[in-house]
Amino acid sequence: QVQLVESGGGLVQAGGSLRLSCAASGRTSSRLAMGWFRQAPGKEREIVAAISWSGGSTLYADSVKGRFTISRDNAKNTVYLQMNSLKPEDTAVYYCTAGPAAFSSTVYDSSSSYDYWGQGTQVTVSS
Repeated sequence: QVQLVESGGGLVQAGGSLRLSCAASGRTSSRLAMGWFRQAPGKEREIVAAISWSGGSTLYADSVKGRFTISRDNAKNTVYLQMNSLKPEDTAVYYCTAGPAAFSSTVYDSSSSYDYWGQGTQVTVSS
């Protein structure tokens, strides 16, 4: 089992920045691909960004490309999401997720590929 705990959410004005962190504990010795999803009220959960175990492969939703950056520090069992130039439409609950990866370069874009989910952290962007 892997436990994930997100932090760093909050209220920010449009154009501002936030940095989300996700600390993993438990069976972190396994090779894990990780990602961030978000869910806004009345909308389906969607992928924001994902990163491979090695950190060398990443993917981003088109809506956040150029504004958000995902990274990880395996020594600290932590993945980060740096969010810049935030927009009101970025308002959502952000979830950290992890899933076993066959290869160190594997990155997943589907929620069904992830086995572990955090409780979520609220990000609210005011206009």
